[in-house]
Parts: sequence; structure tokens; C-alpha cells
Amino acid sequence: MLENIIHYCGIIVLAAGASTRLGKPKQLLPYKGRTLLQHSADTAGNAMIGPVVIVAGCDAGLISQQVNDRPVTIVTNEHWQSGMASSIVCGLQFLLSTYAETDGVIIMMSDQPFVTSALLHDLINAQHQTAKPMVACSYNNTIGVPALFYKTIFPQLLHLSGDAGARKILQQQMPNVATVSFAKGDVDIDTPEDYGKLIQSG
Repeated sequence: MLENIIHYCGIIVLAAGASTRLGKPKQLLPYKGRTLLQHSADTAGNAMIGPVVIVAGCDAGLISQQVNDRPVTIVTNEHWQSGMASSIVCGLQFLLSTYAETDGVIIMMSDQPFVTSALLHDLINAQHQTAKPMVACSYNNTIGVPALFYKTIFPQLLHLSGDAGARKILQQQMPNVATVSFAKGDVDIDTPEDYGKLIQSG
């Protein structure tokens, strides 16, 4: 079983979208003294799990400025308009070409304000305990990101297309997925109403 344990795990933060429903870049929305993107970058970096790659696309210049003082690498997805899948592919290709020893990856979004470094470690610990090739967060009767993938799943991630995200792979292979509880995992920011509720919640 030990050969199925992740030893070198990178983190991909997806931040390439245009936030069309919000009307402005949600990655740059302020919350508790930082933007949502800065929170995601800090959470990933403070976990000290492995290299952190932020995939930018729309508003790439503004995105880069937000985190250029953080220990992260910005990768620009020139095909971001084709959907989320292209950003996953872009980030994973960068990790594999730059850190050849990468045998695991955590995929997270830039608009989940309640993700913590401890939660990311929970994903790693669950993978080490179960040796399953995927570990997802469980919330609101579903599973999703942040989620961890072992290298045997990399080919499937690299073949995603369109708006299909990693959840598609998770849902298709539930017996191979371990889960960790993430009580506020369903809180993400897509609309002005979502952001208003977040601010009101304190």
C-alpha cells in the first residue's frame, strides 16, 4: 500500500475566471483585511505542503499584483475562456514540468473563504490513511473541492475539457474517493448576494 501514498504534493489555486455573475473579479473582493485570492494564497502557502501555483486568466495582471509578494507561482492560462478544465490542465502541466517528483495535487478555488491550512492537511492525512487515489471535501450532501488527487488520476485531469471541473472525476469514481468534512464548503462567491451574505456573517 505504501507505494500509493503521496510524497510530494503541489497545490493549484484556480483564479482564471471572469466572474460574469458578479460583474467584477471575485478574486479581488476584500474580506477580513485581505482579498479572497490573498486568503487562498496564504492558506495554501501556510500549509507548507508543497509548491503553490495560482492559475490566472481573465484579469491576469490584477491577479498577479495581489499575490506577487507571496511564495507562489503565477501561471497564466491563455485559454481560460474555454472553461475551468483548461485551468486545471494548465496548472498541472506546470507542476509536472517544474517539479518532476510531484505525485499528488490539491485543487482549490479562490472563492472559498473558509478553507484553512488545517483542512488541506486533513486531505493529505486522509490519503495517507486510506491510500485512496482521491480525497474530496464533503459538504451539503455533495463532494467537491478542495480535493486531492494521486498521480494515477493525473491523466484523467489532463484530459478534462470545457467547463468540467475535478468534481466530474470524483463523482464518476466514488469507490476510489475518501472524504473529509468541510462544514462551510458550500460557501463560495458567485453573485453579489453571495458576497453580501459573507460580509453580513462577519
